[in-house]
Amino acid sequence: MSLEILEAKTQLRELVDAFANLADEKRISDQMPLFTPDTKVQVFMGETLVFDIAGTTQLEETFTGFTANVKRSSHMNGQHDVQVDGNTATGIAYCQVQLVSDEDGHEVIQDSSIRYDDTYIRENGTWRIATRISHFNINEKRVLNS
Repeated sequence: MSLEILEAKTQLRELVDAFANLADEKRISDQMPLFTPDTKVQVFMGETLVFDIAGTTQLEETFTGFTANVKRSSHMNGQHDVQVDGNTATGIAYCQVQLVSDEDGHEVIQDSSIRYDDTYIRENGTWRIATRISHFNINEKRVLNS
């Protein structure tokens, strides 16, 4: 494996991790430069498509709405398998996400196991997410015990 490929894989991992870190800080607008302006993002809950997003303007609106009631969150990234081909790459990333919100006077936690199927593009030396298909494969929601 060439040094160029290793550098690209490191940069792509940093991109995926930056997305998760900014999500935990609810810095949605700061996530948008991680995507190409014409990005395509789909979100599936199980087999159901719940969001089909085009462009960072719609992405920011959707993410802001989705996280509006989230009090705190934790994203833990797992394996990240990428194939680099020049200025494009594809990858599969796994993430465990916990979102805490208030419902009916109780703190509720949504615990999700996510697989991201990504396409990346390097423009002017910077990697960005061009497409992301998010598969929320396992979802559990329960009252959080103190």
